[in-house]
Amino acid sequence: MRRFLIDTDTASDDAVALLMALRHPDVQVEAITVVAGNVPVDQAVQNALYTVEVAGRPVPVYRGCDRPLLRPLETAQEVHGQDGMGDIGLPLSGRQPAPGHAVDVIIDTLRRYPGEVTVVTLGPLTNLAAALIRDPGIAALPREVVVMGGTAQGPGNVTPVAEYNIWVDPEAARIVFGAGMPLKMVGGDVARAYAVITPEEAAAIRAIGTPAARFAIDIQRTLVEFCRRVTRLDGFDLPDPIAMAIALDPQIATVTRRLFVAVECGGEWCRGQTVVDHLGVTGRPPNAEVVLAADRERFLALLRAALGAEGPR
Repeated sequence: MRRFLIDTDTASDDAVALLMALRHPDVQVEAITVVAGNVPVDQAVQNALYTVEVAGRPVPVYRGCDRPLLRPLETAQEVHGQDGMGDIGLPLSGRQPAPGHAVDVIIDTLRRYPGEVTVVTLGPLTNLAAALIRDPGIAALPREVVVMGGTAQGPGNVTPVAEYNIWVDPEAARIVFGAGMPLKMVGGDVARAYAVITPEEAAAIRAIGTPAARFAIDIQRTLVEFCRRVTRLDGFDLPDPIAMAIALDPQIATVTRRLFVAVECGGEWCRGQTVVDHLGVTGRPPNAEVVLAADRERFLALLRAALGAEGPR
């Protein structure tokens, strides 16, 4: 069994990514740590706990940082709904997270299983950065850190150049990208190119008929409208699920390159930009494996299998 730790700001696409990991046959999710981002942290905790129930795979969920390191929180509730799950009336309150703080759990899990844990980050990098500040030695301990964030060769979704997870806490992202961790970056450009779910595909996934499949599609209700109106997609994209798919099945990433990635923290236009040195003009050594292309059909097959009656075999 592969050990995963998932850090999430649980909204509608995060929930689908969580289902993919929780229902995968050879993955043991050691912990789900929650950070403020798409929604305030307490709502994100409730969303994660509800998703764990849908998955039918009990995993501890831990509350983490409730704001970025140096900035006020700016949520994405206009994208995912006020509750982060499409505002479809789900009972997203009253559940209790596990005792303990997410930052401590990240440190403790990596130290308990050195070289074994795949960390998948689906939200702002605040929790992971705080863990690195507290214990810099954990940088060398993960098997891999798959970061859903940034953009390597496409437009941003908050500004022309910045993707939300990096933009909302760029200082945290700068710490993570500078820490020497074994990073794999799956940017929003990858989702836009390879993980857009058309209305016909969404209907077919929902028709699988399982509670997980219906849940995964229904909670995208507000995202569908945002994508139509703002990001101009025919359907909706799933950034967190394709990042999770690549963590689960690395062959879904068909083109990757070891590159230097910097994170811009200031500037009127460039806050949160992931500056990817494709040509090596900075002369700096690579600090991330950057995913540039993916196998869309293999991703969709993994997604459909995760939402089936038993999950993938």
